[in-house]
Amino acid sequence: MIAGNGDSLTSLKLFFAGACLVLIFSPIAKAANPDALWHIVHERCALQTGSQGNVGPCTVMDMPHRIAVLKSIEGKSQYLLIPTDRVPGMEAPALRDLRTPDYFAHAWTQATRVGEGYGVQLPREDVALAINSQDGRSQNQLHIHVECIRPEVKVALYYMRDRVGNDWAPLPAPLLGHPYRAMRVEASSLAGVKPFLLLARSLRDPEHEMGHHTLAVVPEKFGGNRQGFLILDDVAEPLRKDRGSAEELQDHSCAIIEQDPLVTAVHHPL
Repeated sequence: MIAGNGDSLTSLKLFFAGACLVLIFSPIAKAANPDALWHIVHERCALQTGSQGNVGPCTVMDMPHRIAVLKSIEGKSQYLLIPTDRVPGMEAPALRDLRTPDYFAHAWTQATRVGEGYGVQLPREDVALAINSQDGRSQNQLHIHVECIRPEVKVALYYMRDRVGNDWAPLPAPLLGHPYRAMRVEASSLAGVKPFLLLARSLRDPEHEMGHHTLAVVPEKFGGNRQGFLILDDVAEPLRKDRGSAEELQDHSCAIIEQDPLVTAVHHPL
């Protein structure tokens, strides 16, 4: 049941207060090799690319667009969009350059792969994109997580979506205890949206600030059935145990498969 604005905000606060009791902060472990993704893509995938479509461990190796897609070893549904150029992460100057490939747009084209490991097709609103800050990542090569959204995050954003405008503003309630800000984009795809540039233009000193920010992009519908996206931004605050990791909004166990009646099974021919 959808309550009025005041009741809705109160309910959201109660919802997240309860959620915080069961969600335990778990710091991201530093990878044994923080350059592992770079070596996989730049060496193994690139060297094994052949005329028969063999791209080694990568699912996609798109040299013209300078991106690769790798099935993550974490969970059955997660994919990673990774540049073939050397781009360390959110702090990279290249992300503020109009000539840089449209990484988020390319990542969204891979959203339909999420769920394949479970033999299902997910509705677009069940998938989220995320990139962690330099404070909350384990790899020093930019990678956008393409993964299932946490069910409670999907519900919370559904009730807050109409209070998100076309410019950056704080969300009415925190997500998993962290104070995200958000803006909406009404479009069926992310082509030309460029969330990295939208973030950079909102900061006073993007050269020094941007590395500490994290971004997520969540598909949503507005005004009934108009397709669009919510772009979410948080900034690392170690004193508040906030590592700037929007990956927290995703679910590597993809529990939403069991909760969303619109998920459909995919039957492969024998």
